[in-house]
Parts: sequence; C-alpha cells; structure tokens
Amino acid sequence: MNYIVFDLEWNQSPGGKAKENPKLPFEIIEIGAVKLNENREQIDSFQEIVRPLVYHHLHFRMKEVVPVTEEELMRARTFSRVARDFLKWCGDEEFTFVTWGNLDVMELQRNMDYYRIPNPFPKPLIYIDLQKLYSIRYSDGKKRLALEQAVDEIGIPKDIPFHRALDDAYYTAQVMHAMDYEAVKEYTSVDYFRLPLTKSEEIYLTFPTYSKYVSRVFANKNRAMQDKSVAAISCPKCKLPVWKKIRWFSTGTSGVYLGLAKCPRHGYIKGKIRLKKLPDDSVYAVKTIKNVDSETAEEIRKKRLALREKRRRDRHSK
Repeated sequence: MNYIVFDLEWNQSPGGKAKENPKLPFEIIEIGAVKLNENREQIDSFQEIVRPLVYHHLHFRMKEVVPVTEEELMRARTFSRVARDFLKWCGDEEFTFVTWGNLDVMELQRNMDYYRIPNPFPKPLIYIDLQKLYSIRYSDGKKRLALEQAVDEIGIPKDIPFHRALDDAYYTAQVMHAMDYEAVKEYTSVDYFRLPLTKSEEIYLTFPTYSKYVSRVFANKNRAMQDKSVAAISCPKCKLPVWKKIRWFSTGTSGVYLGLAKCPRHGYIKGKIRLKKLPDDSVYAVKTIKNVDSETAEEIRKKRLALREKRRRDRHSK
C-alpha cells in the first residue's frame, strides 16, 4: 500500500463573501503531492499549478502567502485536466491520503464535484490527518500546530521554502517519516464531504481511546436528537449499551451536546455530539464516546447545573 501525501493551495473570492460562489468557496490553484511506499519512503512526486475559472484574481491574503503570480496562473491548465492527471498519478494500487489538517481532502472533492469529475474514492473515505496524529502523540490531542512549527519541533532541516503545495507535501511526508507514527497510526480520520445517505451507510469507527459515529442527514436538529442511533451510548471497551446518568444537554455552544453514562465494568463514559449544519439547514451528527474518570464526570455534572441555573436566571429576568 502507498501513501499519497498531498497539499493544496486555493484561492477565494477577492470581492469577499458577497461575491463568493457558494458552490465553490475555495478554488484550487495548485496541487502538490509525494508518493510514499509502505515504509514511508518517497518514490514519486506530483506538482502543477491550476488556472482558475471562477476567481480570476488572487485574494489579497493569497498574494501575501503563496509565491505565485496571476500571470503564472493564466498560463496553467484548468482543474479538470490537472485533477484527472493527479488521480491517474495516484495509481491503481491501494493508497491512503495523508494531509496536514482536515480540509484538503474535502476541498479536493468539492472542486471535483464542481467540475463534474467522477469521484473514485471509497465511501466512507478514511484518510490520515497527520496534524491530528502529531497532536495525539506529542501534545494533548486537541492543540493543532502549523506545519512549520512541527518541522521545527521535530528537528527537520528547512532546506526549501513553505507555502507551495509540493513543498508543504514534502515537509508533511518528512514529519510522517520522522515522528513516532506507529504509535498513533490507528487514529485515522473520516471525510464528511459525502455523507451517509441511509441508516445502513452510517459510520461507526473504533479507536484505542474513543469511538466515533457519523449519522445520515436529518431535516433538523430535533429529528437528529430524537433518533435512537444518535442518542445511544455504548461502552467503547465492551461495546454494550449503558444507562445514561445525565441525558444529552446543550452546552450553550451551537450544536454541541454532552451526555454521561456509566458502564458496570468500565466506569464513566462521556458522550459528545456535534450537529453540523449543511447549506440547506439540514444537519448530521458526529458523536464521540470515550471512557473518563470520576473527576471528568463531576465536571460534566457541574456544567449541566451551571447551565440550568443560567437559564433559570434568564427566565426570571424576563
């Protein structure tokens, strides 16, 4: 199996949100990638600039960051041609995408969808977000470092510039090779661009310290939270359903809910649901379940009590 470590540079509407194409908020202007073998050794590379057809002028932020001119862009081939060559370059052999962050896989597919390029990737599309894995291995699993910070931290020589697609793909591959990847390789990521359409397509993933569930799309948040699969909590260790000690409650952050349960064998279990809104106001749920200690369970209880008290004061003031 190969790894395709890739990076994208993209442009956005230079006229701001008002002049943005909602079907293509970010238009790819460069694809860079390195191909690694199963030993994470580089065996090939791909790089090409892409001529924009939606946003013909660079956003001012892009001019500051990416060292490419509008003249170079206008001489380049269009996305349809470049993307087809990139997919062909990826090869017929089984491969896994590797990116620094969780945006590139989605934006590649969004651009493909806009230009009606058939999507050949498996569904669900499992990939490696190396930025997340680096945080799990060397930090708290939540903090996200910029690529250059990780390169500095791990001691990789900076012999080429950053902020070109191939260069950033190269550095990502170098981090993957240098870090303790084997210790965290099980923490893969799942893409949300093509969501489950039916209950049978819903995604269940199990990792060493937590489990994840991605639902099908619901018309609104009430229907999502009333669904048994969304609301259920099972122990990540023994997989058995457990009784909830604290039912799902809104945290005050839009679309985020917490719950608490207890397994007779494995103790407290924290549940977190994020309801993610789509452009048509429908929603899908991403639920994570993990075993926690009694201190974390108590923090959840206190959070629920504080939110109840705040709502009571708000009602009283009205």
